[in-house]
Amino acid sequence: MPPQADLPGFLQGVAPILDRWGYLAVGAMIGVESFGVPAPGQTIMVAAAVYAGAGRMNIFAVAAIAFVAAVLGDNIGYWIGVRGGRKVALRWGRYVFLTPERLARAEGFFARRGGRIVLVARFIDGLRQFNGVIAGITAMPWRTFLIYNAIGAALWVAFWTTIAFLLGTHLVEIFEHAHRYQWWAITAVVLAVAGYVALHVRHIRRRRARMAAPAAVPDTSS
Repeated sequence: MPPQADLPGFLQGVAPILDRWGYLAVGAMIGVESFGVPAPGQTIMVAAAVYAGAGRMNIFAVAAIAFVAAVLGDNIGYWIGVRGGRKVALRWGRYVFLTPERLARAEGFFARRGGRIVLVARFIDGLRQFNGVIAGITAMPWRTFLIYNAIGAALWVAFWTTIAFLLGTHLVEIFEHAHRYQWWAITAVVLAVAGYVALHVRHIRRRRARMAAPAAVPDTSS
């Protein structure tokens, strides 16, 4: 009989589901979460990796199933966005201040930086659940979405399964200690982003000033 691994902290909530359905629960939860249905996909993947560290599941099977489910779920979300999402957004978006003009700007933003957004979306709550839908609404090319989404899913799965597999039941304890410093971390990130934006704006202003300088010099050759 495989060794036991009592799931600590917030992971206890998915233990009954994981105990009963095993790998199927991992695939189903991650899959439906990936196209917008509220489900503890990331939590159950972490829990499964903790089980794998205790010998109750196979870590490679957990990672493979999580990756496939994430990619398939996001692609379902993408096609939901393509087939009906934009129409719904244009019809009902004004009730949440999403005007056609703002949607057009979002489409342009995804066209320029959509790949990077899709790649990191897996690590951000909210974006993880609706990443595919938004990409579909904004008409991001499917092949581009597929490539960046697969890379993002692979990084997400590799990160969380590796961390949970190695740390096991100590994972929640570490999270609880880290939670004490979350506002310091958030403040540091905000300051870093603000600093980057300030430097970027200054760089743009200097470049525009250099471009405008030749036009400001009067022609004295005649």
